Amino acid sequence: MIVKKMNFMGWTQQVSKVVLLAGLAWGSSLALAQSASIVMASTTSTEQSGLFAHLLPEFKKATGIDVKVVALGTGQAIDMGRRGDADVLFVHDQVAEEKIVAEGFTLKREPVMYNDFVLIGPATDPAGVKGKDILQGLKKLEAANGAFISRGDKSGTHAAELRYWKMAGVETPAFSGYKACGCGMGPALNMAASVDAYVLADRATWLAFKNRASMAVLVEGDTRLFNQYGVLVVNPAKHPKTKAAEAQKFADWITSAAGQAVIASYKINGQQLFFANAKR
Repeated sequence: MIVKKMNFMGWTQQVSKVVLLAGLAWGSSLALAQSASIVMASTTSTEQSGLFAHLLPEFKKATGIDVKVVALGTGQAIDMGRRGDADVLFVHDQVAEEKIVAEGFTLKREPVMYNDFVLIGPATDPAGVKGKDILQGLKKLEAANGAFISRGDKSGTHAAELRYWKMAGVETPAFSGYKACGCGMGPALNMAASVDAYVLADRATWLAFKNRASMAVLVEGDTRLFNQYGVLVVNPAKHPKTKAAEAQKFADWITSAAGQAVIASYKINGQQLFFANAKR
């Protein structure tokens, strides 16, 4: 009887070890599954143009990593990186991007793709801005006191718009037709369409925009309207809790031949929305 009891105790100990090891393995697998995701702070244009719905499933297929997108104006997205609330940034304001790299909050900035800005307005063009010169168009718009909707949200598009006004000799737009919505690109286009106003937009969001009403592209083709996007990994030396390794995998993939090909393949009605130009 004593021998049988000892064997039974030994068997229960072995079972306990197996259960413990299985529990540890399951816990490790769960932790791994939970860690296979990153937070990306990006612009409203990349989200609202439909690019991410096209791009991110391909990234997950290649790496197994999920990307949770927080779509904001570029200024707010960069602030998320500065606070360590995102793992990677995908934005379009080179001056602000270079500044956050210099501050040490992100690793190097890498160019990814480009498109261009366009000045949208009523097809009837009451302010007479139509042409290829964005500065002349804005001067005419101010002189006519035309209705203009500004993003007003410190986004990359807003920063570009203010830069163009300044280049046109308007330090701070203050004419009565100028209104700031403090909103994303899609809502700004909706607002402009509803009141027959002019608005500066990135071409990708415009091509994806459904509620055009009587709106049309009026100024395009000016080389100053070039719109570059970059990717930046948040610096783990500043924010150790960020997932730098997974974020770097995204940066590496999107600038690789495979990622660049996925960007180039995204089209709406046969028109390419973004043009890949990573320097790898």
